[in-house]
Amino acid sequence: MKKARYYLLPAIVCLLAIVALGYYHFLTTFATGNETAYVYIDNDDTQDSVIAKLQPIASGHALTGLSTMMRHLDYGSHLHTGRYAIEPGMKTFDVLRRLKNGQQTPVKLTIPEVRTMPQLAARLATKLMLDSTAIAERLTGDTIASLFVPDTYEVYWNTTIDAFMQRMQREHDAFWNKERRQLAAKKGLTPNGVCTLASIIDEETANNDEKPMIAGMYLNRLAKGMPLQADPTVKFAIGDFSLKRIYHNHLEVESPYNTYKHTGLPPGPIKIASQKGIDAVLHAVDHDYLYMCAKEDFSGTHNFASTYHEHLKNAARYAAALNRQGIK
Repeated sequence: MKKARYYLLPAIVCLLAIVALGYYHFLTTFATGNETAYVYIDNDDTQDSVIAKLQPIASGHALTGLSTMMRHLDYGSHLHTGRYAIEPGMKTFDVLRRLKNGQQTPVKLTIPEVRTMPQLAARLATKLMLDSTAIAERLTGDTIASLFVPDTYEVYWNTTIDAFMQRMQREHDAFWNKERRQLAAKKGLTPNGVCTLASIIDEETANNDEKPMIAGMYLNRLAKGMPLQADPTVKFAIGDFSLKRIYHNHLEVESPYNTYKHTGLPPGPIKIASQKGIDAVLHAVDHDYLYMCAKEDFSGTHNFASTYHEHLKNAARYAAALNRQGIK
């Protein structure tokens, strides 16, 4: 009996040591900070590179424990890409389980009201595990900008381009519900037509209160078969939104987006239209104005006119103000 106790005691001590070591390495708090940290794992990562990414936020013994468990489980052969949250108080074992099971945390992705698709591709590439070139290859076609509804969405950082485009299509379809489609149809417009007109209005003014007035004016022009004669479409056709003044030579550019040469709406939006711009078209003010010109006080708002003669007076005042400011 004494002999049994003689052998049992070391075994118990050894077991307690293993338990203590396991607790020390695996069940203690992993991160040293007091705020949630995020680790991004991409297709090029290995077990060693993941450990290196975790090193700045982990305590030394926790990292040792994690590395030991990863080797034991052959984690390097089963990497899951993604964005992983490492929260204060998380245990080393919980960190491993999160990484091993691919329990990633989504990112908040804002679709901005950019003017060009290359700009959108560049923005998305900073938020997603996607190359800007791969994104740009999918953002083609005259109407592609009308797919996007500016808002903030939760998406996974490692989403594929196919999954991303499908998500944007679902959001587009949800936004363009029965009510909005009916309002568009009453204006004789499709959702793409609404977005196209809204994109022009967005470029005309940043004053959301005035947008329904501008929408009403352009709808009046469309109804009469008049060209829209919208300066922002000329800037888009030329590829230079920095132009402060539009001269006669600019109006000669041959493009379906030159609304001085072509009647009706251009083929598609000249930017990603804002929700305010879309609402302005759907709820346009009913009036008889056919012309508008930026106000000479540079307030960003406009003088409206029902006759061309009245419009010429407004235009002359604005041109004089530009000349006084030396704007060319």
